[in-house]
Amino acid sequence: MIHEVARVPLAVGEDLVIRKNTFGQGGKRVCVVTGTHGDELEGQYVCWRLATLLREGAGHFHGQVDLYPALNPLGISTMTRGMPLCDLDMNRTFPGDLQGTMSEYVAARLIEDIAGADVCIDIHASNIFLRELPQVRINVHTADTLVPLAKHLNMNLIWIHSAATVLESTLAHSLNAVGTPTLVVEMGIGMRISTGYGEQLITGILSLLSHLGMWDAPVMPVAPPIVSSDGAVSFVNADVPGIFFPSSHHQAQVAMGEELGIIADPLTGEIRQRLYSPTTGLLFTLREYPVVYEGSLIARILGDSQ
Repeated sequence: MIHEVARVPLAVGEDLVIRKNTFGQGGKRVCVVTGTHGDELEGQYVCWRLATLLREGAGHFHGQVDLYPALNPLGISTMTRGMPLCDLDMNRTFPGDLQGTMSEYVAARLIEDIAGADVCIDIHASNIFLRELPQVRINVHTADTLVPLAKHLNMNLIWIHSAATVLESTLAHSLNAVGTPTLVVEMGIGMRISTGYGEQLITGILSLLSHLGMWDAPVMPVAPPIVSSDGAVSFVNADVPGIFFPSSHHQAQVAMGEELGIIADPLTGEIRQRLYSPTTGLLFTLREYPVVYEGSLIARILGDSQ
């Protein structure tokens, strides 16, 4: 059943409306949210597939699942990362304020609506610049609670961030702060849909529902993820501007000192920088958008010691 979560009048005689689709009622409740950033579309496929499975498999389903496919519908419809009317990153406005601006009001209504769920899954894609391996990102302070749940999601990696890297103004941090266990999924690339990654997560969500006693049909086994901390991850950044041409492939195992790519100058024909792996391990983040500047993130590598 489709419900209205928030409605805000706009200046052009239209309304900003955020909706959810509720399947089942009573018992445990799982919320699946996505579309916080308008250029992150991977979650659209997951919500569509999950809605179909829950509708067709209603006899196997017990409890309640709430799907929120578009927390930022204006951003999705205009291919804009933030909220277009205020040019603001919606995931920097939580927990919001019911008496505040449009974005603050919407954020507060979402927290109010989701809070109390047994689990919330917050699905993100990367931006248009980077391609990400399917992963769950968790604050170190909530790791004891969230890692056991994250292991059911069929993601390749669970990355436990230090507290300094997790912004308090995000949806996930705000929900975890009020006792609603929230898992942040990151996968794929901005403005694209990777159906293989989506199916991988669908298997994981069904596994989690089965673990919670909410799904009694057979589910495919999930692969055990790598569990890693910030200290196991190495970063590669550009020292010069130019055009990046990769020589390694996303998800590849790379050796220490292996060339990851070059930064070239199309005007002079020169190679301005060769980029090498600082460690041996898994290349789980790789630059997708070729134009780079000094400091641009090129790659993240998970060391083999993990």
